[in-house]
Amino acid sequence: MNRARVMTLIGKELREFRANPAAILPVLVVVALCTVLPFVVVIVIPKVIGQPMTADHNLQRIIDIARQRSPELAALPPQAATEAFFFQQFLLLFLVAPIIGAVSLAAYTVVGEKQGRTLEPLLTTPLSTSELLVAKALASFLPSLVIEAAGLCVYLGLIALFASPGVLDTLLSLRTLLMVGVMGPFASLAALQATIAVSSRVNDPRSAQQIAVLLVLPLVMMLVGQVSGAFFLSSSILVAFSVAMAVAWVLLILLSVALFERETILTRWK
Repeated sequence: MNRARVMTLIGKELREFRANPAAILPVLVVVALCTVLPFVVVIVIPKVIGQPMTADHNLQRIIDIARQRSPELAALPPQAATEAFFFQQFLLLFLVAPIIGAVSLAAYTVVGEKQGRTLEPLLTTPLSTSELLVAKALASFLPSLVIEAAGLCVYLGLIALFASPGVLDTLLSLRTLLMVGVMGPFASLAALQATIAVSSRVNDPRSAQQIAVLLVLPLVMMLVGQVSGAFFLSSSILVAFSVAMAVAWVLLILLSVALFERETILTRWK
């Protein structure tokens, strides 16, 4: 794979996104919601109803289980431990957000090129099929990654301002780094590559977007499972998931190349 050709195509795609800012609007909206929602649940609602989260006995049983599994939570008083627990779980939203937002970009990369009659010139260049499809996935991924990083910085800053003392320290950990810095990007790349693979066979971008549900649902199940106390995502589990997502991305690259069928794809689409 020629890195220079891939970078050139990524630059072309990013210039098109910059010329059409509305294309990244879904990513901005989803990340903004994921940044604000945790504070509504953890800070705003308890103040509105005048009852702290520690008053819920069922919830405290879940927190007690989490404190037994996490030394960082065990070192905090009950109210701070409850806040830290929920802010940790809501970090999973920052894995879902770039997938949901970026697939709208990825779904249009092949379908949109065909509809705009700009795919044919690309196919006549020296770009190999793998270079073409990987570059399109990375071009959709990079804006989402930047927006996610900005949203995460705002998220941590708001925790420092509004959460109880010691809560922020529990999030500045190896576990958080693995979750949002390793597993999240690989999950996003796998979802984007799958979306592009499907988009090479359909002429409706919405059909291609539906494939992302296959990766979004497991992440949502992780969030629900952790909040309910069913399991705890340790650092070793996150490493395993990260490796699995990396392998899935490589396999999806091979699948997308096999599905693309460069010589006949243009005659198949109507």
